[in-house]
Amino acid sequence: MALNGVLAVIKTALLMFGLYHLFLFGYRILLHPLRDYPGPLIAKISDWYGGFHALSMRLHLATYRDHKKYGNILRHGPNRLIFNSAQALQDIYSNERSTKSHVYLLTIQGNGVDSIFNAVDRRRHASKRRLIGRAVTDRAMRKFEPIMNEQIDVFLATLYKSSLASQPIDMTQSCKRLGLDIVGHLAFGFALNTQTEPKYRFIIDGIAMGNYRANCFMQLPFLKNRALDSVLHLLSRSGRLGYLRALEHMISTRLSLEKDAKDDLYSSVAEYINTDGPDSIKLSELWSEAVFFFPAGGDTTATALAALFFYLSQNPEAYRKLSDEVRNTFTNGADIKGGPQLAGCQYLRACINETLRMSSPVSGTLWRELAKEEEGKGAWVVDGHLIPHGTQVGVNIYSLHHNEEYFPQPFAFRPERWLVDDEEELQAMHSAFVAFSTGPRGCAGKPMAYLESSLVAAKTLWYFDFETASSRTDSSTSKAQGREHPEEFQLRDVFSAAHEGPNLVFQPRGDYWEIFSDYEKSR
Repeated sequence: MALNGVLAVIKTALLMFGLYHLFLFGYRILLHPLRDYPGPLIAKISDWYGGFHALSMRLHLATYRDHKKYGNILRHGPNRLIFNSAQALQDIYSNERSTKSHVYLLTIQGNGVDSIFNAVDRRRHASKRRLIGRAVTDRAMRKFEPIMNEQIDVFLATLYKSSLASQPIDMTQSCKRLGLDIVGHLAFGFALNTQTEPKYRFIIDGIAMGNYRANCFMQLPFLKNRALDSVLHLLSRSGRLGYLRALEHMISTRLSLEKDAKDDLYSSVAEYINTDGPDSIKLSELWSEAVFFFPAGGDTTATALAALFFYLSQNPEAYRKLSDEVRNTFTNGADIKGGPQLAGCQYLRACINETLRMSSPVSGTLWRELAKEEEGKGAWVVDGHLIPHGTQVGVNIYSLHHNEEYFPQPFAFRPERWLVDDEEELQAMHSAFVAFSTGPRGCAGKPMAYLESSLVAAKTLWYFDFETASSRTDSSTSKAQGREHPEEFQLRDVFSAAHEGPNLVFQPRGDYWEIFSDYEKSR
């Protein structure tokens, strides 16, 4: 009898569960305010559609495919719309009434303190941006550039060393180590030395796993605090904990020095720590900001550089034009530094922009919603569409950057598109170019990213020639679904980007390499 009672309870529970979801899915398909918007059926009834593709690290490709199938407006979740237009870009991200979606709160670290990345409150984010942005302004970059150049010289020296034995270099690893070493100095004046020593290289994997886990939570909030959360936690635990311990060591080391001992993030914000002003920051917040600062300042630029090397190696004409520009602009490698000459290398800037367009380091959808304090103050219209209450909206960066309306032949690497004389055409492209996001939450590190990318590319082409290692392959040759374009550097969407290669062989150019021979002897 007892067993029959238990079975009856189970059957009733299953029936109620089934009926609940039947009515829920029926409502989302037939009665929901977003019912008339096209999109995959599974996406209309569940966030599992986006979650599945986030877990498989190909959500940007699935979104692009869905735009091609359903049009420029997609329902990509029960309460989510994705747009694919420059007008929507402005209506969403340059709109003072919008704020980051509540799903960003799921990425807050265990200490419960938000950062510039996941601060949803608009005033709090603005305060954090003013404060953290001090470390990456044009003026700050001019002061920091000598340190950046020191790390770039280490990068070039590793290329020279590999060239002696004609050994292929995995540019993803080399660029990520360079980016990490630079941001270590920029954040806390700390020498990680990952380019020459293995001690802190685990941080790279820790950052990647942390980004992957956070992206999965934002696309599928159901995962947070569920069984699959435990799986993701276990998979990423050792790398993330090692990364966080390393951050604690960097911060404590920096705190032991005088405030102005280094030109870094800490020196920029030290006078605001534990004060009563509007831009005050608690010491505990500095740790949360550092967790974001490292992937934002180092990992994204590393992706751009690896992709740039890929496109140059695959496009001989672009390689020739850029090499000629660099080698005709400068008389020696020491002259390559931030300033009018470097800024005047228009083809270099065009190559960087084209790389960021095709393989943006952040390729997904940055979710936004109407700020709570804006509710009831009038309709929110995006690209002519009235957005219902409770709807998250966004523009998918990969899809917009491959939208033929703005970028004809979107899978062709054509830096020349950025150098046309047609102002209307240029304006259209720039209106849809969102590699650094846009609006009040746009990337504060844009000057740093352009400076670092320009210096690395120009110096490399001054001192070396390079070509693809014929015996090596990388992820860019994959032809899995959505990856049918071998001419494109393939990224895996983990909010930022995971990737491999390209694998290149370098040859020293003329006698210019002698500076690195002397460098090796001095070490």
